Amino acid sequence: MRVSVFDYGAGNLHSLAKALMSPDVELVIETDPVRATDTDVLVLPGVGAFGAAAARLAAGREAMRDAILGGLPTIGVCLGMQLLFEGSDEGEGAGLGIIAGRVTGLRAARVPHIGWNTVEPAESGELSVAPPTMVYYANGFACRPAAESVVAAWTTHEADRFPAVVRAGTAVGVQFHPEKSSAPGVRFLRELLTSALTWRTTP
Repeated sequence: MRVSVFDYGAGNLHSLAKALMSPDVELVIETDPVRATDTDVLVLPGVGAFGAAAARLAAGREAMRDAILGGLPTIGVCLGMQLLFEGSDEGEGAGLGIIAGRVTGLRAARVPHIGWNTVEPAESGELSVAPPTMVYYANGFACRPAAESVVAAWTTHEADRFPAVVRAGTAVGVQFHPEKSSAPGVRFLRELLTSALTWRTTP
């Protein structure tokens, strides 16, 4: 399985790359958004700020968007999940627009939201792999989808309830960091990779 991680140039991808690696995975770190789509599974990592990441994505945004809408299995982690949306209050630039909605600041007194918190499955959410019930978050912003039908799981920080997992077609986003969520998080990430390959043919 060829797995391409799109590098925004904003931080260290070591922990995510380590979690993704296995004997069955050929891992590629790619800085070009167009070349990043020449893969079996695309991973959008959770490092950096929305504006800077959107700027790095801009030149290949339409190509990447077309690839994902065309069926390329895609996993977005934290910021990577937020890039699946249309835009963010954190910074200028357009997201991929795979999911209708916007990213806004957390509605809480304690921001950013850092540490362990729960994952609460949504009744209508569809995800072939169950995430751990307790995972590690590091986010000051949250996704606000136009339709809750894309939400596969929720979390709550203070009084703010926001999506922990979203899925739209062959794209899935997780707001938490599975690579920092101990062994259950790493196992979930690897199971998600294997499951992603079935999404091209599974509604």
